[in-house]
Amino acid sequence: MTPLVIRDAVADDAEAVAGVHVRSWQAAYEGLIDQEVLDGLSRLGTGRRVAPHLRRSVAHEPRNPGRGARRHRRRLGVVRLWSRPPDGLDDAELYGIYADPTAWSTGAGHALLDAAEQRMIDAGHTRAYLWVLDGNDRADGFYARHGWELDGATKIDQRPQFTLREHRRVKLLALR
Repeated sequence: MTPLVIRDAVADDAEAVAGVHVRSWQAAYEGLIDQEVLDGLSRLGTGRRVAPHLRRSVAHEPRNPGRGARRHRRRLGVVRLWSRPPDGLDDAELYGIYADPTAWSTGAGHALLDAAEQRMIDAGHTRAYLWVLDGNDRADGFYARHGWELDGATKIDQRPQFTLREHRRVKLLALR
């Protein structure tokens, strides 16, 4: 098997990142978010409307570095993290980890999570948090297996077309 390569994302990765993000949402959130919204993501995620935004985000946002996993020149997943979250906490936030559904259960998500945790440790963080969509049992199980614990915090993220109800998981990061 060809080794998995994890590297920082660059502006030219925007289209592939958008595709992974859309396919991941469509598979993981089926039944949790209105299907019409999920079906509409394909138009936004791979076209000209989102890719320029992702290009700018990847190229110019030092607080929000993207890391991606690739095998055979195919993007398998992407992870984004905040070193200084906008909510003022000193903890790092794992903002999003998305794997292409064809890469689920292959180790790509584990490798991305491990790389993200190491990046947070390297930035001096000893604790991190992330938000999981209520009902996303697959993600909850994944994070629980990797030592991320529920802390009881919840939030409601009101989007224009839908509402996300989420719960928080936290992890004390071990210095390596």
